[in-house]
Amino acid sequence: MSSLFPALADRPGEHSETGVSPDQVQGRVALRFGERSLSYGELAGAAGAVAARVRGARRVAVWATPELETAVAVTGVLLAGVAAVPLNPKSGEKELAHVLADSTPDLVLTAPGTELPPVFGASERLDVDASATGTAPDTPVSDGDPALVVYTSGTTGPPKGAVLPRRALATTLDALADAWQWTSRDVLVHGLPLFHVHGLVLGVLGPLRRGGAVRHLGRFSTEGVARELNTGATMLFGVPTMYHRIAEALPDDPELAEALGRARLLVSGSAALPVHDHERIAAATGRRVVERYGMTETLMNTAVRADGEARAGTVGVPLPGVELRLVEEDGTEIAALDGESVGEIQVRGANLFTEYLNRPDATAAAFTADGWFRTGDMAVREADGYVRIVGRKATDLIKSGGYKIGAGEIENALLEHPGVREAAVTGEPDPDLGERIVAWIVPADPEQPPSAEELAGHVARRLAPHKRPRVVRYRDSLPRNDMGKIMKRALTDA
Repeated sequence: MSSLFPALADRPGEHSETGVSPDQVQGRVALRFGERSLSYGELAGAAGAVAARVRGARRVAVWATPELETAVAVTGVLLAGVAAVPLNPKSGEKELAHVLADSTPDLVLTAPGTELPPVFGASERLDVDASATGTAPDTPVSDGDPALVVYTSGTTGPPKGAVLPRRALATTLDALADAWQWTSRDVLVHGLPLFHVHGLVLGVLGPLRRGGAVRHLGRFSTEGVARELNTGATMLFGVPTMYHRIAEALPDDPELAEALGRARLLVSGSAALPVHDHERIAAATGRRVVERYGMTETLMNTAVRADGEARAGTVGVPLPGVELRLVEEDGTEIAALDGESVGEIQVRGANLFTEYLNRPDATAAAFTADGWFRTGDMAVREADGYVRIVGRKATDLIKSGGYKIGAGEIENALLEHPGVREAAVTGEPDPDLGERIVAWIVPADPEQPPSAEELAGHVARRLAPHKRPRVVRYRDSLPRNDMGKIMKRALTDA
């Protein structure tokens, strides 16, 4: 497991197909960003040069722009057995200052010509040369060594650096290969940012571990998706915002529909994909989007399998090697697989992070005494073990009239109304109910928004009367982060 990238070695590892020579592997395209690409042989040289330069460092920051150099930099740092700290180029100076002070990187890797913010001061910098040739040093590593330090979103305080060991990357990527029948023949296309685990670990390191290829769009567009899927790409990774744009474009874009219908696998993650977008894409393309569930601290926990049922609104079953349970607030395990009993997801397995950097207090608080990680996500489980997430414990679990209600299913119901373009659901204090359900709506037609009574009746008919919104607030747009997740604290704090 210590070799994360068998295809970059002189001899193909266990993940290469039988009968494929080393020379054939080295000649294959590994990375393509726009018009620029690197074969496995070229990547081995460029990443080897980085590895030789950073060998012996403790941590190395990577200015994670959506460019070829970012992928080369992270690959090289990992080949050297060093921990990479991907930095969000859109972060403000205060957040960057915190991350740099907390992680204390020995140097920062960038694409040539990059202008770094003043907060970097006199930090040592290395421009990554994608055309360089070098050999990665033979550095002894163990599965527990840090591979990445990825900073959380910081919604409840300064971002925390989740330390992900090498075994977590290997475990997650191999489990996804099992679930999705992911091989070296697959070509992945996406336009995800490279400072999150979705775009970086799954979207770049995943194809490299398999010996396949990744085509990064630089910036997501439906035209780019159609072009790549029509010219050999087999898999698409995206977030709900991207799939929503795809669903909106499909009625007027037969080429896009044909391209998606050609894909082997369409995967959505980082937030729940609304059911109505699932159905619109399936109706237009004949292909169903599958979802998976993970976090920075856990990488991937569950996935809808390629040979399983692509059931809208669910994130599939636990991946190989992942233990998953639902618990009550007092820690009592919920045994029922009834699709109704809501509990917090807790997970255990080799996919987990080891600690929050410099935060032993936060690390201890994140785990139970017997080693289960408290995700803070609320879910139910169906009779066949499928997991359906209903929201975050802090923002999406609403206790109203004696019921525990997940915001996610109400949002899906609201999005099925033709007068609703976007929807978010929160709770607010109510003297009678404890909490009342509040719907935040972006209407399809701002001049004629659906009434609160109409929306309440719509939800009550689809779900249950106690799940109807008691208050409706209309907005021109909903605040979202880089991954397309609605920032509910920004709504309720406004």
